[in-house]
Amino acid sequence: MEGDLPVLRVRDVTKSFVGNVVLRGASLDVHPGEVLGLVGENGAGKSTLMKILAGVHEPDSGTIEIDGAPVTFGHPIQAQQAGIATVFQEFNLLPERTIAENIYLGREPRKGRLVDVTGMEREARSLLEGLGITGLDPARRVRTLSVAEQQIVEIAKAVSLDARVIQMDEPTAALADHEVALLYDIIGNLTARGVAIIYVSHRLREVLHLCRTVTVLKDGEQVDTRPASELNESTLVRRMVGRPMSSFFPPVRPGTETGKVRLELRGAGNDHVDGVDLTLRAGEIVGIAGLQGSGRTELLEAVFGIAPLTRGELLIDGVSVTVGSPRQAIRHGMALVTEDRKATGLALQQSILDNALGVVRSVFPGRTPAARRDVPGLLGSLAVSARSLGQEAQFLSGGNQQKVVLARWLTTHPHIVLLDEPTRGIDVGAKHAIYEVMRELAAEGVAVLMVSSELPEVIGMSDRILVMRDGRLAGELPAGATEESVLSLATGVGEVAS
Repeated sequence: MEGDLPVLRVRDVTKSFVGNVVLRGASLDVHPGEVLGLVGENGAGKSTLMKILAGVHEPDSGTIEIDGAPVTFGHPIQAQQAGIATVFQEFNLLPERTIAENIYLGREPRKGRLVDVTGMEREARSLLEGLGITGLDPARRVRTLSVAEQQIVEIAKAVSLDARVIQMDEPTAALADHEVALLYDIIGNLTARGVAIIYVSHRLREVLHLCRTVTVLKDGEQVDTRPASELNESTLVRRMVGRPMSSFFPPVRPGTETGKVRLELRGAGNDHVDGVDLTLRAGEIVGIAGLQGSGRTELLEAVFGIAPLTRGELLIDGVSVTVGSPRQAIRHGMALVTEDRKATGLALQQSILDNALGVVRSVFPGRTPAARRDVPGLLGSLAVSARSLGQEAQFLSGGNQQKVVLARWLTTHPHIVLLDEPTRGIDVGAKHAIYEVMRELAAEGVAVLMVSSELPEVIGMSDRILVMRDGRLAGELPAGATEESVLSLATGVGEVAS
């Protein structure tokens, strides 16, 4: 509660790498049972501060206290022993071992010289039940778990270490809506037991809903700390990027015109979607909204030939075509930016240049020399921040990785661009840059079809909004429609005129 001694106090922490100051004078107070939000663009210093508290980096100056006593960490184990656990976005689990083995790795209970497997699984089950999780067998191997279940294992591991403070890095980035609700319940259970949470997320609405206090970092400096009740999304954006929310979604470019129908579906369907009728015109950005599992991604995959349409008709520029594979879709002038850039969007261990040329080399090899000449200018227009074209994609920030994914497709000069969650897991500055690219594509006569789970994004960027429910189009709404009207169609609650 307010006025209680903070379980964690950070004062004036500074960190430099090779003479470059990445964190300057950061201070935090985190109280027992509190959820503190930590927000900022990529490069603002969030990850550095988290890694200092996790014992990965040592600060150049400043102090850290646990329950009023100064502590120093030279190794992550020391941070864990002091009561600070971290659930990073990239999980640190062994896939071939069980849930129980991962939770107690290196600390397995023993009977004599043998591991007490039964006792370990019993303790793991008790931990999970304490988090409100039932039905997750501690004997299951981690490789069989969903992303949400793996996250639960990481949190259970933190609780098993008697963590007083748990840091969570983008914990909902890869979760479905019902999994997010489960995470919220787990956080509620933890805070009720007095555990403090440091919650790092680019999803500002989520931060405002969940956190009691919010700290904003910008360019390595702490620019604000105040109760979440005194903030809104507009204020947070202004503090994070230095510009008002009103300029967050860029307006339609002058001269943008809606042209001919580029893509048309008539009664289209497969095993996942059915009876879909839609048109997409040159110069248009059409948003697709809907709840998780409504068929949004499946619709894009059908159009792109990943799970080809088995009935109905698909027309491109007025001509009926069959798209039976992604290669055929690409040859028809389509591009698909998938929702998971790391799994399906990039070759992470390849260079930026090789990623940018990947599709052209595969489908249009004759265009490769010209594309190679164009890549530096294209990456410059996308404001990709990297050491060189030879830098491996895995070492880029999430926002820069997403820009490279866009470059990978823009080198093919598509007429139809399908975007699936184009700004998932990236900071607000990178989001704005991608919105500018979308506006530029529309101004050039490209037709853009965008799936997004963020309603402000759908409403702020779309010329029309299509809403899906149960694999079908539930209706169409005009630009600027309210969130309530979108949700009414998505859930089937109430009637909204299309």
